[in-house]
Amino acid sequence: MDVVIERCAGLDVHRDTVVATVRVPGTGRRRRDQETRTFGTTLAQLERLADWLQSHAVTLVGMESTGVYWRPVFYVLEQRFDCWLVNAQHMRNVPGRKSDVLDSVWCCQLVEHGLVRPSFVPPPEIRRLRDLTRQRAVQVQERGRSIQRLDNVLQDAGIKLTSVTSETYSVSARLMLEALLGGTTDPAVLANLAKGVMRKKIPQLQEALAGRFEIAHHGVLVAGLLAHIDALDQAIANLEARIDIHTHPYADLIELLSTIPGVKRRAAQVLIAECGIDMTIFPTAQHLASWAAICPGNNQSGRRRNRGKTRRGDTWLRTTLTQAAHAAARSKNTYLASHYWQIRGRRGDHKAIGATRHDILIAYYYIARGRVPYRELGADWLARRNSPEHRTRRLVKQLEALGHKVTLEAAA
Repeated sequence: MDVVIERCAGLDVHRDTVVATVRVPGTGRRRRDQETRTFGTTLAQLERLADWLQSHAVTLVGMESTGVYWRPVFYVLEQRFDCWLVNAQHMRNVPGRKSDVLDSVWCCQLVEHGLVRPSFVPPPEIRRLRDLTRQRAVQVQERGRSIQRLDNVLQDAGIKLTSVTSETYSVSARLMLEALLGGTTDPAVLANLAKGVMRKKIPQLQEALAGRFEIAHHGVLVAGLLAHIDALDQAIANLEARIDIHTHPYADLIELLSTIPGVKRRAAQVLIAECGIDMTIFPTAQHLASWAAICPGNNQSGRRRNRGKTRRGDTWLRTTLTQAAHAAARSKNTYLASHYWQIRGRRGDHKAIGATRHDILIAYYYIARGRVPYRELGADWLARRNSPEHRTRRLVKQLEALGHKVTLEAAA
C-alpha cells in the first residue's frame, strides 16, 4: 500500500497515559522504522512527547477522539504539529487485536496510508466560545429542573399555583413564596400580591393558595430551591456577559443571522460556536449538513435503497436548531413555515422539523460564507418554483382524474 505521509505518529489517548507510535522512512533494507513509547498526560509529560515527536521530524499526528481526554494532548501538540482528530468509528481494528500499543500502531498506519480523514476542530477562540455557550445551556437546563422541583414541593403542600398560572416561577409567584416563607398563610393576602394580568385571577388564586404549607418542612425546601435558582440566575447572567464579549467581533454576523426566521441572538451565538465562521472548511452546504448529521443517512445496496437512519451529530447544535425550527414553523408568511406545514401534512411533525432544521443550517452556511442577509423566498415559493405551464398541466390532470372534461382558454 502506498505511503501518503512519510513521517507520522499515532496516539492512543487515555486519562493518565498516552501511547505514541512513530513511523518514519527506514534505514538499510527496511522500508519503514517504527518506535512506540508511553508518556503521561501532565503538561510536562506532554512537552516531552512533543520533543520526542519533533526529534523524529514528524509532520502529522493522529489521535482518536476519546471523551475529553484528547483535548489537553491536542492543544499542546497543535502548536508544533499538524494534528488530526479521528472519528473512533473510522478506526475499528480486527477483533482480538486490542491493546494500547496495537491501537497506537493501527492509528499510525491508517494516517500513514491516508485511510482516515480528520474531524473538524474549531480554532481556539471558537472553542472558548463553545465552552461558554454549552455551560450556559447546562445552567439553563438546571434552572428549569429546579423550578420543576419547586412545583413538586408546592404540590406536596397542597398549593395549586400552576393550576391557575401558566408558570411556577414568576414575579408574582416569587412574592407569594417569600410571603409564605415569612409566615403569611392567609390565602387572601397571598393572592393580593399578584401583579399585572394575574390580578384578574385573584379569586382563583385564593382557592389555589389555601394549602397546608409547613415552614419547618416545606419552607426549608422552598428556601433552598429559591437560593439555588438565584445562584443559577447570577451564573447565567455572568455567562451571558462573557459570551457577549467573545461574540463582539462577530456582531455583524449575528445581526445577519438574526434575519433567519426562528433565529435570534442566542441561537446565532450557538451556531457560531458550534459551526465556526470559516466555511471554507466545508466545500458545500451539503458537507456542513452531513458533518452536523442534519440529513438522512445512506443505506443502499444494489438497486434497493433502504431507510437511512440519521447519524448522531452535535447534540448542542441539534438542540438549538430544533428550537429555532419550532419558532420558524410558527412564523407568518415565511418560506420556512410554508415548507414545514407542507411536509407535516404528508410525513408528520418529526420529519417536518428535521427538514426545517436542515433549511436553517443551509441558510447559515451561505450567510456565514458570503456575509449576506437571509433572502426570504416567500410563503408561496413552493407553488411558484414550477413554471405556469407545469402547474397548469398538473391541475388539469387532477381535474380529469375527478371525471371532469377541461377546456383551457387563454385570458384576455
